[in-house]
Amino acid sequence: MQIDFVAGDGKPTEATAVAVLAFEDGEFSPAAQALDKQMSGAIKRAIAASRFKGTTGQVVQILAPAGIKAGRVVVIGCGKQPIFDEKAAESAGANAYNAVKDSGAEALLLLMPGAGPDRPAHAGFGIELASYRFDRYRTTEKPEKKPSVKKVAIAVADPKASAKAHKTLSGLADAICYARDLVSEPANILYPTEYAKRVKELTKLGLEIEVLGEKEMTKLGMGSLLGVGQGSVRESQLVVMQWKGAKDAKAAPIAFVGKGVCFDTGGISLKPPEGMEEMITDMAGSAAVVGAMYALASRKAKVNAVGILGLVENMPDANAQRPGDVVTSMSGQTIEVINTDAEGRLVLADAVWYCQDRFKPKFMVDLATLTGAIVVALGKDLAGVYCTDETLAANLLAASRASDDALWRMPLHGPYDKLIDSQVADMKNVGPRPGGSITAAMFIKRFTNGVAWAHIDMATTAWRPGSTVPTIPSGATGFGVRLLDRLSADFYEG
Repeated sequence: MQIDFVAGDGKPTEATAVAVLAFEDGEFSPAAQALDKQMSGAIKRAIAASRFKGTTGQVVQILAPAGIKAGRVVVIGCGKQPIFDEKAAESAGANAYNAVKDSGAEALLLLMPGAGPDRPAHAGFGIELASYRFDRYRTTEKPEKKPSVKKVAIAVADPKASAKAHKTLSGLADAICYARDLVSEPANILYPTEYAKRVKELTKLGLEIEVLGEKEMTKLGMGSLLGVGQGSVRESQLVVMQWKGAKDAKAAPIAFVGKGVCFDTGGISLKPPEGMEEMITDMAGSAAVVGAMYALASRKAKVNAVGILGLVENMPDANAQRPGDVVTSMSGQTIEVINTDAEGRLVLADAVWYCQDRFKPKFMVDLATLTGAIVVALGKDLAGVYCTDETLAANLLAASRASDDALWRMPLHGPYDKLIDSQVADMKNVGPRPGGSITAAMFIKRFTNGVAWAHIDMATTAWRPGSTVPTIPSGATGFGVRLLDRLSADFYEG
């Protein structure tokens, strides 16, 4: 969605929906007060006739308003005015768009002339996120079923300043939407080699990208990752993304590693059929890494960063990995495969080891839709984070609060490590059912080789059917992109 910043009243037409902001305790933005005066008090009368209190997300609509040339006016509740910050502005912009996107209005004009440049910029960012729609395979959808709003303008005091403030945010929105696209693609379209091909196109942003196939991974000894994909007719891939933005191109990078299981049947340990179609999302961790690298490159971040994607399909074939198989990882450690549906950690084992072995990074953060156990523990709004380094943990939690990609720190409880000891190999890929997300993290930790490391189990947050978050349409969320970008910007650039 193209966002334009304009001066004055934006010159609305009959096809325009005009949005103004209102706050709790009867407070109105200056633009709302001026517009109400033009409309002879119609806004205040409409509010008095409704249950509108100005709380966040409330909306009042006035159709065919007298006194102005616009098809409708919408009043957007924004909560308490003293705490109307950048996040609140994002929600306000998203709520304004969502209120009129299917109304028949062709344009949205959001009036914010009394605000400085930053809040309108964030309102535009919220609109860009809210307007995301994955519809490339809808060939018979009628025009009246599609969003009608095609243009958005935000009226501000200083259009140039707001446009400048919005530029970086718009690049971040593009990165988040790129990640959402990857997660939304069906598995017959986005399989490992096609995924790698798409990522290689991002060299246009200045990223350096390599793709390792099964031949190269076999030579490296990646038996853990390759074992997951051996039942698929699609070749597994390891994608290496590099952004060299620091003054010293050889300085140790920060590193992100993503689980990219393009489809997860569970393998021989076959999943139940209900909901299996959502296993196209089992590569959302890798999509977050791609989106983060996209964001860093688009704003020319002053940091060296590495992104590693382990891309596989987990399929039940005559050649598929069996429960009871023993594989040898790149680290030389052996793994007894108890459950082939605990495949993501097997992918990450080799990807994480490869990352630390080759790049010697400052730290590693891996992201994965890893366990159902984290859903049981945290519900649908929080991703679990496990971390071996207190500084990294504190930085991640701060970035979480700043970005709204919500994390909750989970324990790496030492005695749990023995729960994945095996009688026939160095370890087994699952422990007992209790504490399943913790033992999964303990498994990955064995491949970090002492490097500062965090594991984000995002099975809770990657996909939101029926989303009620204004900036997240139902489906893929793009979780993790904003988190990693903020982590880098706030703590590791300079």
